[in-house]
Amino acid sequence: MHIILFGPPGSGKGTQAKLLTEKLRVPHISTGDLLRDSVSKKTALGLKAKAHLDDGTLVPDDVMIGLIREVVTSGPAKKGFLLDGFPRTIPQAEALDLLFEELGMHIDGVISLRVEHSEVIRRLTDRRVCRSCGRIFNSSQLRKDDPGKCPSCGGDLYQRSDDTVETAQKRLDVYVRETKPLKEYYRRSGRFIEIDGMREISIVQNEIVTILSQKHSASS
Repeated sequence: MHIILFGPPGSGKGTQAKLLTEKLRVPHISTGDLLRDSVSKKTALGLKAKAHLDDGTLVPDDVMIGLIREVVTSGPAKKGFLLDGFPRTIPQAEALDLLFEELGMHIDGVISLRVEHSEVIRRLTDRRVCRSCGRIFNSSQLRKDDPGKCPSCGGDLYQRSDDTVETAQKRLDVYVRETKPLKEYYRRSGRFIEIDGMREISIVQNEIVTILSQKHSASS
């Protein structure tokens, strides 16, 4: 299946994607991770995207579509994927639909995680990322004896440069202004599924798996 995970920054898209890839056995395509990797390697795409990542504005569409084309036409993603972090605007969604039409693919469902704005800000400024395994944690999940170490693998934890209150608010403003209309775009095509993302991670995950299983059974 080809699934898009959709929602505001800090809604839990990345966390859910990592968990779902283990259950569904399809790769997680995080455009944010792809871009950060390009930035760290100082590639042409990375240099172009760096300024946008630093201040929380959207990366140019041609960069994103180029990255996605490369990923979905090679390796395990050819057989299915979970796409996280893209599209963010209606023009991007239209470009993505054209790309998949060209490649003979289609989007099976858009899973939208609904989270209150105050909770988005709290989550973004509270989260920490492991340098080794890439897992994301909040302060309540950290080891009390050593909060700077990953509870999963023991690697060093860090706060992303774009997880300050100011940048978090700017990213949320961008989402409300430009990304939220995507709900209606995908609703019109019958692909939109909204889920309450305010609940515990395991509950959200179970609901997503149930919905996707029912959708898969109906289409079989």
